[in-house]
Amino acid sequence: MKKPLIALAFVFAASSVFADPVVSDDFSAAELSKNWKAAKGTWKVVDGKLSGAEITADKHAAVLTFTSKHTDSKSKISFQLNGSRGFHLSFNHPKGHLYRVVVSETGVQVNLDKDKKNPASKAMVLGKAEGKFEQGKTYTMTTENVGDTVKIEFDNGVKLEAKNEKLTKPKTGYRLIIKGEGVLFDDFSVLSSK
Repeated sequence: MKKPLIALAFVFAASSVFADPVVSDDFSAAELSKNWKAAKGTWKVVDGKLSGAEITADKHAAVLTFTSKHTDSKSKISFQLNGSRGFHLSFNHPKGHLYRVVVSETGVQVNLDKDKKNPASKAMVLGKAEGKFEQGKTYTMTTENVGDTVKIEFDNGVKLEAKNEKLTKPKTGYRLIIKGEGVLFDDFSVLSSK
C-alpha cells in the first residue's frame, strides 16, 4: 500500500510573516493520512481525490478535520462540487466554533460562528462576494488569516476580505464540512503557519 504523501519543508520568504513547515496532502495514497479525523459523514480517497458526502442517518453535515494548531496561516485546496451545492472550510478555537468560509454555487462568504455557550451570541456575516462555481469543474481556493483579517482568493478571480477582532484567536485546525451528495477535494496544503 502506498503511504500518504505528507511533505515537510521550510519556507523562508522576505515578504512572509511565517517561517513554519509547510504540510501538504495530495490524496495519492489509498487511505487518508493520520492527520485527518472524520467526525461525521463518509470520507474516502477515490482516484487520487478526497471524496466527502453527508450521511442522511447522521442528521448532521459531513465533517473532517485536519489537526494543525495555529493562530495565523495560509492554506490552499482544490475542490469540485460533485452533487452538493457547496461546502465550508471551518476554523475552531480551543473552546468552540470560530468562523467559516462558505463556498456555494453562487459565491463565497465568511461567517463568524455564534458562541454556543453564550445564549445572547449570534452568527454574523463578515463579508460576501458573488461568483460562479459550477458542478464538476475544479477550482482552487487560497485562504489567509493574519491577525484580525481573512483573505480568500479563487483561481476564477473571485476574492473576498473580511475583518473581525475575534479572528485573532488561536485555531485548532482546518475543518471541511459538507451537506448533501458530495464534494471532491485535492492538493490540500498549509502554505504557512504560526
